[in-house]
Amino acid sequence: MKPHYKPIPSESKLFKVEFQKTSKEFYYPWHYHSELELAFIISGKGVRYVGNSIENFYEEELVLLGSNLPHTWNSTADQEQPVNAIVIYLKEEFFDKSWMQSIEFEAIRNLSTSMNKGIKVDSRVAAALKQKFFNLINASPFDKLMILLQILQELAHNPEFRFLCEQEFTGDLNDTDKTRINAVYNYIQTHYQEQVSLADIASKLSMSEEYFSRYFSKTMKKPFFEFLNEYKINRACKLLIETDKQISEICYASGFESLPFFYRQFKKFKDCQPKTYRMNYQKIAAYQPA
Repeated sequence: MKPHYKPIPSESKLFKVEFQKTSKEFYYPWHYHSELELAFIISGKGVRYVGNSIENFYEEELVLLGSNLPHTWNSTADQEQPVNAIVIYLKEEFFDKSWMQSIEFEAIRNLSTSMNKGIKVDSRVAAALKQKFFNLINASPFDKLMILLQILQELAHNPEFRFLCEQEFTGDLNDTDKTRINAVYNYIQTHYQEQVSLADIASKLSMSEEYFSRYFSKTMKKPFFEFLNEYKINRACKLLIETDKQISEICYASGFESLPFFYRQFKKFKDCQPKTYRMNYQKIAAYQPA
């Protein structure tokens, strides 16, 4: 399946709001578009790729994406529930100098610049904004604009977020590059529990091991095996959250062959140990706002 620039047709010259309620509508190959994007996940789960970031995603997640930042949301083999999402696309005209460059919108302009690195909004902040996203669906065009400005203003003054990419990651890749990256994604998702070698993946792309290694590092801004281990750790996080399996079981089920190496990689990517990660998630899940 050939990835390409994704057009976003819209009646409005400023923005578009979509209620994407089936997997077919939501999932799309690794792609980019000139519009800025706010994606609120209502339900479902899977794996999210943004630039060179790879993470699990769950319901009530809010992610902000800059212009031409490559991304895709993918299901996993054990995915059962379709993904429902409310997605907002901000067009270039939204930031027209005649009004958006005014001092009143300074915070929103700064937010739009920060979105070039991809932003994952804190889950509690996202939950607090959920109703406003739903209000967008059936509002009149004028009311949609007012609600959207309220959402952007709240996000612009929200300190609870993290960047998904360490550096700006633009979509200046040709179709061949994007086809290759999709092939890498698909291969990793299918073979991560096996002992993957450079020879294996390089042969899939008709490259030598040395050329593939250089190519991947240059394109994705990180070495292939770092990317692979990051994917495995996120699979481990999924098992820590969704099952009561022992840590050692999760280690091997995620494709690691050594428990000490698994612990080192988990610490590297999540800055804590697996047991702590599970406990922290359980505390958050148990939290019920008043």
